[in-house]
Amino acid sequence: MSNEEFPKGEIEKLWAPWRVEYFEKEPRDMDFLMAAARASDDAAHLVVTRRKTAFLMMNRYPYSVGHLMAVPYKKTADLGSLGENEIVDLWNLVVHAQALLRTVARAQGFNVGLNLGESAGAGVADHLHVHIVPRWRGDTNFMPVIAGTKTISEGLGALYDKLVAAQQKMEQERAR
Repeated sequence: MSNEEFPKGEIEKLWAPWRVEYFEKEPRDMDFLMAAARASDDAAHLVVTRRKTAFLMMNRYPYSVGHLMAVPYKKTADLGSLGENEIVDLWNLVVHAQALLRTVARAQGFNVGLNLGESAGAGVADHLHVHIVPRWRGDTNFMPVIAGTKTISEGLGALYDKLVAAQQKMEQERAR
């Protein structure tokens, strides 16, 4: 088969309909973290866990399945402006997120970090948040390199339900 006969246009398309919400949303809600902080409908805002000074939520437009974010209720871009209790809550949520993702998604490793400031890549520069991205052996494949595309293997709603169920089970086991 010659290069001219190869149906290249047919295999370059990857169907990911949820991503269009991000690109078409005008104007983008850059205050979605505060909206989630104030929300009473956790499922609508993908909030998995709430603590006294911080909460854990799913990334609505993930780069990897299971991408979670630990967020302080206090809207600040400066990590130094958080009090000791806020820092402890935030990092305890990072630990909790890892336990949830090990249980639900069988994560084998994690990328955990903050992008502080627009020049550091922060998509929301005025409200810091910690990214918890699960990883698996061999999860980096040819798609990002060749096609410039990442694949997400599970829908947000289904994963949200699994995370909440796993969290409830963990809480019940701790209560025994």
